[in-house]
Amino acid sequence: MTTPNDPRSLLVTTNTSPPVPRTDQASAPASNAVPLWKLLAPICALVFLEFLAIGLPLPILPVHVHGTLGFGSWVVGLAIGAQSFATLLTRHGAGTWSDRRGPRRATVLGLGLSALAGAMYALSYAVPLPSASLAVLLVGRILLGLGESFVITGALSWGVALAGRERSGVVMSWVGIAMYGAIAAGAPLGALLHARYGFAGMSSASALAPLSALGVVAVARAVQPVGGARVPFYRVIGLIWLPGLGLMLSAFGFGAIAAFSTLRFASEGWSHAALAMTAFGSAYVLARLLFGGLPDRFGGARIAMASAAVAAMGQLGMWLATSGAMAVAAAALTGFGFSLAFPSFGVEAIRRVPPQSRGVALGAYTACFDLTMGVGVPLLGFVVGISGYGAAFAVSALMALASLAIAAVLSSGIDRSAP
Repeated sequence: MTTPNDPRSLLVTTNTSPPVPRTDQASAPASNAVPLWKLLAPICALVFLEFLAIGLPLPILPVHVHGTLGFGSWVVGLAIGAQSFATLLTRHGAGTWSDRRGPRRATVLGLGLSALAGAMYALSYAVPLPSASLAVLLVGRILLGLGESFVITGALSWGVALAGRERSGVVMSWVGIAMYGAIAAGAPLGALLHARYGFAGMSSASALAPLSALGVVAVARAVQPVGGARVPFYRVIGLIWLPGLGLMLSAFGFGAIAAFSTLRFASEGWSHAALAMTAFGSAYVLARLLFGGLPDRFGGARIAMASAAVAAMGQLGMWLATSGAMAVAAAALTGFGFSLAFPSFGVEAIRRVPPQSRGVALGAYTACFDLTMGVGVPLLGFVVGISGYGAAFAVSALMALASLAIAAVLSSGIDRSAP
């Protein structure tokens, strides 16, 4: 017997014979042992490049919308959240596409849409009227949301199909490292590109990153769609809603940092605002590297409880910060805590659905994150307008505590939707 931390667990078997309908490809008998990292490396690389396009504009957009275009905090939240709102509306379609046509096609479509989003950013900068420029920018944010929906749903389905459902937590952990590693790298890189080449230069880089990921897709091992009767979408929602709610509540911390940390730094006169997102992403990656196997080993609910407690402390630190250094440290604590929330609640969600509906389930589950970013973050903008930037972090601390309560319910075994 092996554990996720045992080197032997990094070997999976793959089937080189023609696919058989109604068979989970990752669980089929196989003739070749392949290191897991070799299978997942291309998946993680294309996710990194996709999320680099997401991370590059994060420190720039709030200041651009507020300072250059002259709009208020609610519009700032809208500009950040529009991407996730579009992703939210398309998770079902992306999951269905991935289940029926295969995750490779879903991923390629998403990368193309994301590249187009970067081009729309650049176009928005050429429009002189602020309201029209904002409209074009929002179109780009929507396209990026569509692209992310297909890329992340396809990549997660692809990875779980390669590794097997019993290693779904490891797959989510590795994909998460790629996601937030890209955000951690993208935030300072975006600030640097903006300083040297302006908004158009940063936008061009946002378009080139997903385009380059198309080359990575070609070297990733293909998997076939899984046959069999699929669970209706409404039933999938009924099966995964409680873990999804836990993810939704825990995601407020990331949303608050992404949308309002830069403006909080500016209002307080603190320097190096991009370091907050870098600290968040770096701590997120570190936690995944150190503890990514824990949800598979000890159960998602238990690890989610610990994650939520740490994230709540981080957001309280962001709220009470009296210096930039304190805020950066609190952002890192938030990232460290939030890091295992996605795979922990995700393990609880994945085990509730059959393999042939995995893409739809992952789409529905990740849509819970999008709901926070697309609806919750603009609502945080209203809170900011009333009580100041610090209030966004106080609210997100309360949401983290609520996600802890959800994890406790899952851990207790009283969730009736569990199999």
